[in-house]
Amino acid sequence: MKHSVLLDTSFFIRLLNDEDSLHQNALNYFKYFLEKEIDLKISTISIAEYCVKGNLSDLPLVNLQILPFNLNHAQRTGEFAKIIFNQNLISSEKISPRAIIPNDSKLFAQADLDKTITHFVTSDSRSKITLGYLTKVTKPKFEVIDINFPYNETFGIFDLK
Repeated sequence: MKHSVLLDTSFFIRLLNDEDSLHQNALNYFKYFLEKEIDLKISTISIAEYCVKGNLSDLPLVNLQILPFNLNHAQRTGEFAKIIFNQNLISSEKISPRAIIPNDSKLFAQADLDKTITHFVTSDSRSKITLGYLTKVTKPKFEVIDINFPYNETFGIFDLK
């Protein structure tokens, strides 16, 4: 079975802003995924977040599969959010702002339920903290790729240029 990655809003913010400090990293990941024929998915949740300040027409939709938020995602989100909220209550490192947790929970639920998604791609440190809370209680089936690190480091590729 072909695998895919779920790209979050922070990925697209960096990819589509050539003045962002992580733009080149995001672009290199994007090119790598396309070159390796890894399916790129974007959630309708991330599209909504992106459209707060950006335009739908900015997104490279021709290269993306749109993942709608469905009933099974809602149910899994509730399970994940409960864990995350409980962990946030007992942790010394709080997730702030609290409003970000539900969208992370939604994206994590989608990534966990989609049998093809192997990685969640982000630059958002809050997402990583949130996932850390979740993994204290359950084991989602995906891993995180942090685009703060260049793709060649993530994948162990020598840059011989």
